[in-house]
Amino acid sequence: MGRQAAVAVALLLAGCAPVVAPPRNPVFPTPAPPPPPPAPPRIVAAEFLLSRAPEQGGIAFGTLPPGAQALTLDGAAVAFAPDGRFLVGFGRDHGPAAVLEARMADGRILRQPLAVAPRAWDVQSLPTLRRGTTPTPEFLARRKGELEQIVAARALRSASDGWRGPFAWPATGRISGVFGSQRIYAGERGDYHAGVDIARPTGTPVTAPADGVVVLAAPSPFSLEGNLLIVDHGMGLTSAFLHLSRIDVTLGQRVVRGERLGAIGATGRATGPHLHWAMVWQGQRLDPQRIAPPMP
Repeated sequence: MGRQAAVAVALLLAGCAPVVAPPRNPVFPTPAPPPPPPAPPRIVAAEFLLSRAPEQGGIAFGTLPPGAQALTLDGAAVAFAPDGRFLVGFGRDHGPAAVLEARMADGRILRQPLAVAPRAWDVQSLPTLRRGTTPTPEFLARRKGELEQIVAARALRSASDGWRGPFAWPATGRISGVFGSQRIYAGERGDYHAGVDIARPTGTPVTAPADGVVVLAAPSPFSLEGNLLIVDHGMGLTSAFLHLSRIDVTLGQRVVRGERLGAIGATGRATGPHLHWAMVWQGQRLDPQRIAPPMP
């Protein structure tokens, strides 16, 4: 008996199992260590040379440097044209600061902090007047469907360059309601006015303020907006025209600045004939008076 065999027998007789060396080629090899995490992107201070200073309810245009692959405002994606042109908007209640970032092809992040100027809004307190009645289940059911149509229309993205401007007034007349105004009923805040109202007689023509595509032409009056029309100007910027007495364009139709869209009316919830013109950019409600030139 060889020496190794003798040792093995002795270990077995002693109640000990011999130590067996692991095979040289195990079935499950030891996994390789994970690769190190990628280096964080290099953040570089930048200036995108916006067309105007950011403010609540306003928009600004800019141009990206060559090689930019993505753009964000406050972390939300912002679309831009092949030539690098883009626009950004700031809602009525946007905070005092924003951050614009562009991701470059070489991995750098160009970052520009923005100061968003506040505005003084027309807020009226009505301490003895309650906000209104409780809506009925029937109204809420109808309203849900209307809001879904509005949200779906504003989510559409058409290949329109109308956003590049310049914008014109869709109608001229007395301004009867301004953007951002709000009432407080017995301590409860009402919804702020999300557009500008132009008081004119029923039948006064309404024209396109800029080129665009019709993304909603209500087949019947909505409960609040009445005959509602929404035009997409591209890059997430839309115009809505409320309370129309008639709509003269169809869904999917391309329109050009100055083309007739319909006529002023008092359909929906309106106390008299007027045009309510509202503008929205990627969910941010904007002030048309900050976008269009002074009314002629």
